[in-house]
Amino acid sequence: MIRTRTHTIASVLFVALALAVGASPGWAQEVNTDFDPGTNFAAFRTYYWAKADPVPTNDIANQRIVATVDQWLMSKGWSKVPREQADVAIAAHVATQQKQSLDTFYPAGPWGGWGWGGWGGMATTTVRTYLEGTLIVDMFNAKTNKLIWRGTATDTVSDDPEKNAKHIQKAIRKMFEKRFPPGVVED
Repeated sequence: MIRTRTHTIASVLFVALALAVGASPGWAQEVNTDFDPGTNFAAFRTYYWAKADPVPTNDIANQRIVATVDQWLMSKGWSKVPREQADVAIAAHVATQQKQSLDTFYPAGPWGGWGWGGWGGMATTTVRTYLEGTLIVDMFNAKTNKLIWRGTATDTVSDDPEKNAKHIQKAIRKMFEKRFPPGVVED
């Protein structure tokens, strides 16, 4: 009796944990950066925005992206200047894609649940549809138009604009805090 109750409690806790994780597809923000290893980033200190409309349908998100990138670059000693004076051109793009997540759960029954030596329960599969967004920040050598650095961030898009704003800030922070400029170790 005690063994069955322990197995049932463990099964219920496992299912609750799986539901909590499964309820948030794309729960981990993925951020990556890449750069041209032949580029001397120490030679660059000025930039301009080559495109001011990374999100044409959402001016507020656009303003957040530009302001956050500006803030990080200025904290690294870079200056925003007119195009003619810039070392680097920056462009940002946002893409969204509808995705689906399949979550299959095996509920615990009175015999201990699936995999506990008892009868297995019926599997329940839930299909979740969500919107995944990708932010791409590109830097080009302003003289040669050659791509020298790229930061990408992928995360689930929320219905809550404030949550999305936090996701944008977090993504850009991850891109620039320890990964930019490449090859420079900060204290």
